[in-house]
Amino acid sequence: MKRTLAWFTVLLLVLQCPGLDLAWLLSWPTLGLVLFSSLKLLEARQPADHRLVALLQLLAVGLLAAQMPGLLASCLQLFTALFALAALLAQELGGVLRWRRLLLRSAQLMAAALPLAVVLFLFLPRIGPLWTTDLGSGQRAATGLSPDLDPLGIAELVRTDAPAARVSFSGALPLDPYWRVLVHDRFDGRRWLRAPVAQRRQLLTPAVVSDTTQWWSLEPARGRSVPWDGASLPASADLQIQPDGELTLWQPPSQPRTLRLQLSSAPLAWQQQAPTGRELQLPRRSQLPRLDDLAVQWAALPSDVDRLEAAEAWFRSQPFRYSLAPGDLREVGLDGFLFDQQVGFCGHYASGFTALMRAAGVPARVVSGYQGGRSVQPLGGSPYLEIRQSDAHAWSEVWLAGEGWRRVDPTAWIGGGSAAAREAALGRGVGRARRGGWRWRQWQWWGLDLAWTRWWLSFDQTTQAAWLEQLLGSSPSWIGLLVLAGGASALALGLRVMRWSGVAGPIERTLRLLETLHVTPRPGESFAALCHRAASAHIDLAVSLEAVADAHQQLAHAPLSRRERQHQHRRRQRALRQLARSVSDFGSGPAARR
Repeated sequence: MKRTLAWFTVLLLVLQCPGLDLAWLLSWPTLGLVLFSSLKLLEARQPADHRLVALLQLLAVGLLAAQMPGLLASCLQLFTALFALAALLAQELGGVLRWRRLLLRSAQLMAAALPLAVVLFLFLPRIGPLWTTDLGSGQRAATGLSPDLDPLGIAELVRTDAPAARVSFSGALPLDPYWRVLVHDRFDGRRWLRAPVAQRRQLLTPAVVSDTTQWWSLEPARGRSVPWDGASLPASADLQIQPDGELTLWQPPSQPRTLRLQLSSAPLAWQQQAPTGRELQLPRRSQLPRLDDLAVQWAALPSDVDRLEAAEAWFRSQPFRYSLAPGDLREVGLDGFLFDQQVGFCGHYASGFTALMRAAGVPARVVSGYQGGRSVQPLGGSPYLEIRQSDAHAWSEVWLAGEGWRRVDPTAWIGGGSAAAREAALGRGVGRARRGGWRWRQWQWWGLDLAWTRWWLSFDQTTQAAWLEQLLGSSPSWIGLLVLAGGASALALGLRVMRWSGVAGPIERTLRLLETLHVTPRPGESFAALCHRAASAHIDLAVSLEAVADAHQQLAHAPLSRRERQHQHRRRQRALRQLARSVSDFGSGPAARR
């Protein structure tokens, strides 16, 4: 029995290992523990070996929980701990319980430990990520946007419908949101590139926060930049706002990641960050002659706002069409697209508009990220937005004196360029996801996962500090006493749960019954001697007491086979039940009432 439970625990551990990020140093000790416990189980013969295997498996579960806190992973970790604890109990109890009883006993022990776990979760100081070293390997093939935007070299855009992120809000869902990820500020005449991290200036520090909060659940990605609305503040220390408006992590989210943002009541510093020379850089005039000629006309206008309005009027007057298959435009270049081909997708229009603005003397850059998302209302929990890779989008930002960076989406000026038209082109009608289908069930699970993220995983350093300040005020020194008092109360509650759930062993149950009869152990008295003395004092209970004592002696000292041990265990259980009924009748009899 114990080997079967231990091997099933190994299977559950192995199922979770593919979710580890091998770029984290902590993942390697976790894999080592799983491997070592499996090898140890192969040679385990003695009770000490089985105890060691179970303890190693429980330690591996703890390491997995530290690295994979999502709802599905947490459920698997809970079942893994349940089976590992059951294997340990099977060893300690000598195989007298069937597997169902062992699992029930394990669940009862975990329930008894829950109060203490809650106290430690609430009061012990939260710490940030300990292992953030990127080993350069182990980044799985993942979702994400390309750092180089080269729309002219894409003959046909094939968009995958893979999930990218999910986001829920404490307030109402936004109507038509833009989720910025990457900023492309270098242009070589065809491609838009990002500035290397080494060339970026110091990180910006945000300020005032409002109550509106966003909870994000991200899929794995290749880069460090993550989606956000550009107007919120990160609530964790490993998120930083870059001067160009990118939100970056310490390391790429190469495993599913959750994060929390809070809406700022004031404009963020990146929105007022003055442009550099890169936002006006263009290739030689000979590469884009017609683009330059048109932009020179706009440059004569009195203000940047007038030039922006002229560009919008020109785009709306041209017969541009939105298409996911515009063909290869590398030969004709950006001039050929703007003045001849005039068929493309968002990358083409953002590229052409940004280049025109730069040629007219207006600082501009291309931003790529996601637009919109599907609103999902799960059966339980708050609504959320489901963002998929097919929501990927590119737009522009222009610098206007006195205002800062303004988002401009030239694709919206094009026929068929709206979000609804692009969705229709991709064949993502809402009616395709019928109630009861796979996608619908996936949405419901994601809703539960976001609720788990919102109410459990979002209790990070910042949230805990604010909660403790609200609880303790200006007396943080009381936290030690709170932890001690809470821990003692949790232990007492855990013991009550064990007694209420029947986790106490046969000896403890017998002692409680004998205490009802005013029979208590004497110093140095054995359990068998106590039962015999109680049987002498209460002749009507002698049969049950003698059976309990004899079965205990057999289980504790006799060299029994597995079948014989199970027989003695059942015999003791029957005798205990009979003794409990007899003691209950004794306590309600006439003598007791007198």
